[in-house]
Amino acid sequence: MPRLFTACLLAGLALAAAPTAGAQAQTLRFGLMEDPDALDPTLARTFAGRMVFAALCDKLVDIGPDLKPVPQLATRWTWSDDQKTLTLTLRPGVRFHDGEPMNAAAVKYSLERHLKLPGSQRRGEIAPIDRVEAVDDLTVRITLKTPFAPLLAQFTDRAGMIVSPKAAERLGDKFATAPVCAGPYRFVERVPQDRIVVEKFDEYWNKDAIQIKRIEFRPIPDTTVRLTNLRAGQLDLIERLAPTDLAQVKRDPKLKVGQAYELGFSGIVFNTAREGSPVADPRVRAAFEAAIDRNAITQVVYNGEYLAGNQWVSPKNPNYVAEYPVPKRDVAKAKALLKEAGVEKPSITMMVYANNDAPQVGQVIQAMTREAGFDVKLQATDFTTSLDQADKGSFEAYLYNWSGRPDPDGNTYSFLACKTPLNYSRYCNQEADSAMNAERLTTDAAQRKAAWKRLADRVLTDKPLVYLFHRRLLWAYSQRLTGFGEYPDGLVRFTGLKLD
Repeated sequence: MPRLFTACLLAGLALAAAPTAGAQAQTLRFGLMEDPDALDPTLARTFAGRMVFAALCDKLVDIGPDLKPVPQLATRWTWSDDQKTLTLTLRPGVRFHDGEPMNAAAVKYSLERHLKLPGSQRRGEIAPIDRVEAVDDLTVRITLKTPFAPLLAQFTDRAGMIVSPKAAERLGDKFATAPVCAGPYRFVERVPQDRIVVEKFDEYWNKDAIQIKRIEFRPIPDTTVRLTNLRAGQLDLIERLAPTDLAQVKRDPKLKVGQAYELGFSGIVFNTAREGSPVADPRVRAAFEAAIDRNAITQVVYNGEYLAGNQWVSPKNPNYVAEYPVPKRDVAKAKALLKEAGVEKPSITMMVYANNDAPQVGQVIQAMTREAGFDVKLQATDFTTSLDQADKGSFEAYLYNWSGRPDPDGNTYSFLACKTPLNYSRYCNQEADSAMNAERLTTDAAQRKAAWKRLADRVLTDKPLVYLFHRRLLWAYSQRLTGFGEYPDGLVRFTGLKLD
């Protein structure tokens, strides 16, 4: 079906199903790039899901635009002198969407659920927690096995989201079908691949700052269709605007743009444990990287709006290891490495997201690496299926995006430490683990920087991941929407948003 026709058809269907003018003014229609996975903060792992959680589930702490922690469900926090005990003071009078109190017992329950629930994606993020105590209704004491500098940063995302113990116990493994948290909006319904609907929670602790009564999250993977629906007035806000569309949006007087560089990265994950695959050899992985021109990828696919990079944080990040700048393309080096490895014409299948831009990136990489002798086959896979394949190890190479965390630990440990949840590469190296454990044990900036250098020494040699670029997060939205703020974690804060 032609893309334009598809866009018009979707816009027409949206128009036919649109609410009355009065109701529409109170409904924010938010176009997402993909359909989120499980709406359970313990199990979830998609960026689109984090968009929905921003409405449903408050966290213990949030971040400001400067990445510093700010109060949310916790109003104060203090560390013990040995950095092994964190004491949180909770906000009084907070209720979950089912009317139950959000108190210290609920925080204890949620953190222990993150640690113990089968399939938890949060376990690795807060693994150093030894025990959680409810000192009184509004005081939580968290004792660590060892000092863990990134803990507060972990609480600014899903690891810090608190769920209703009553609802979690009642729903069991069905909690994701009707999540109950303490955010500004309560869950109403989900129609897979079509919409997720939430409505303002009238007992929210900061309800006066919530002006929009209803949000409809609509997954529309095609960036052109998403933008067409925005321009036609069938959406009010879209995330991950294509960089190639940025100029035309800026020229449209009915639209506005928000932008910020992401905290995360895009790169190629290699399955280092794939028996019989050439990517199991680090020399082949190094050859693959040498055949790539990162700046060319960002120019060809993203109009130069994305930032080339070769590490887990961008070159603009203060934790970037300057001793390892972005390498230039070197086809001769790539060929020499392949010859050394004894596989001068390796065939590799690379899994890419089945969206607009990932196949284009794959095609550019395919062409570049062909000059060095690689035969790269692309396997377009929908987002959720690609994660399942990565979990199972059913891939050779995977073009992967990570939205990022305020602390670099959130971009490294779960991907590179032995047997951690997001270690799709199956990489395990004691020197790398030692460096990551060292950065976790101290809040001293110089010591942590030294640990990142040690990690780079090892990982940028072994190359279980080849980091490519860092996205510029782009939002487009109707001029009717006011109060929009730009945050480097790429999430929309619904506090203060208003539809005129």
